[in-house]
Amino acid sequence: MDSVRQNKVNSLLQKELAEIFLREARTLVPGSLITVSAVRVSPDLGLAKVYLSLFPVKDKKAAMAHIKEHGHRLRGILGNSVGKQLRIVPDLVFYLDDSLDRAEEIDKLLKGS
Repeated sequence: MDSVRQNKVNSLLQKELAEIFLREARTLVPGSLITVSAVRVSPDLGLAKVYLSLFPVKDKKAAMAHIKEHGHRLRGILGNSVGKQLRIVPDLVFYLDDSLDRAEEIDKLLKGS
């Protein structure tokens, strides 16, 4: 169960990271749309799990690896935008959110039968 502070930081980080990925998507994964579907910070606010949805990307694992390589730079950009609101900018850990892909697959299976 997240605290009120964690929920506020989750929302702030999700909003700011979405804006960062909107600007940086051309260099990170050209020709794709990167959506920040969720952010979960740890109770000490030192670690943020960032769930990303990638569309239309053929090799999602390679795209995620490229995003993870640039995680340090993305954290720096995030620090510049939320530095006045947060004392410590959390470390970012990126995960692929494939819930939309699974929902689409289930929808296809249901329509096919």
